[in-house]
Amino acid sequence: MDTFKLVRPEHLNHYGYLFGGFLLKWVDEIAWIAASRDYPGCRFVTVAMNSVEFHRGVHQGDVLRFNAREHERGRTSVQYAVSAFCDDLDSGGEEAIFSTCVTFVRLDDAGQKIPLPPARSGGA
Repeated sequence: MDTFKLVRPEHLNHYGYLFGGFLLKWVDEIAWIAASRDYPGCRFVTVAMNSVEFHRGVHQGDVLRFNAREHERGRTSVQYAVSAFCDDLDSGGEEAIFSTCVTFVRLDDAGQKIPLPPARSGGA
């Protein structure tokens, strides 16, 4: 699943770069949306991100492309690989800026882990 975000002034720190927290928020949200689309009706909560390393700065007006895909599946959890790219709107190219895996666990109404159903998209 591909999703795009425009970096706006409210996303910047006082040096003019994207706050890392906004990027992490978008990655978590995009991965959750992908999981929720692949497993309709499931209640997922984030339990982990495997690493956080920013590869280059991002500025106001940059367009970011996020790609989320199922990476690994367990009995009650599913992991999504998310990659973020900064588009060069002049050349049409893009540069990788961030990647991680986000792990979700499925919970029932009481907050207890429960098994995943088969994925709608076929999963990993």
